[in-house]
Amino acid sequence: MAYQIYLVRHGRTWYNEYEKMQGWSDTPLTTDGVAVAQKAAESLKNVNFAAALTSDMKRAVDTTRIITRRNKNHLVPQELSEFREQFYGYFEGRSIDESWFAIGKPHHARGFADIVNKYGFDATMDFVKEADPLHDAENSQEYWSRIERGFKKVDQIAKDGDKILLVTHSITILGFAIRYKTKDIVLNDIPANASLTLLERDPTTDTNKITKYNQSLIK
Repeated sequence: MAYQIYLVRHGRTWYNEYEKMQGWSDTPLTTDGVAVAQKAAESLKNVNFAAALTSDMKRAVDTTRIITRRNKNHLVPQELSEFREQFYGYFEGRSIDESWFAIGKPHHARGFADIVNKYGFDATMDFVKEADPLHDAENSQEYWSRIERGFKKVDQIAKDGDKILLVTHSITILGFAIRYKTKDIVLNDIPANASLTLLERDPTTDTNKITKYNQSLIK
């Protein structure tokens, strides 16, 4: 048994606009964010989705509703908190550049990309929790345990050959791509708002494979 997950990043939000850390914090879609989500919906309108799933963050839920209203199957979205963005704790709502500078500095890293290059993707989460004065932020073990619970829930919904829509977040999708990419996939940037990444999952072997990454849905 295997099925496809269409990973779509939510539309642009106000925290995206202001370049602030937006893990479990939630800000509405901007006017442009709605417009981009509508263009993604147009691109996906004829995809035969068997189910529509979304992070329970409002920005993802609103994007999913825009897509499902246009899709030929008119599915009712199901919210899964397991596919939220990483939780940044103390750094929620703070400047992205300033936060990653503070998080990376004790490790002689200049920011998010530098941490990934020197220490790997999971270190970004571990260093956030370490730098959080209250240590409320998620580390990599907490994050991936949550994601695995989410995949198990999707397994209960999906059938062999299904196409499943899942609207989620940029760092979540990037994490999947880094962990599950095939050799021919180029990670060209953090996924754009309303972009598409394809993940093939085989629950019988508990394996995931990214086959497309950060594909534009804007025509």
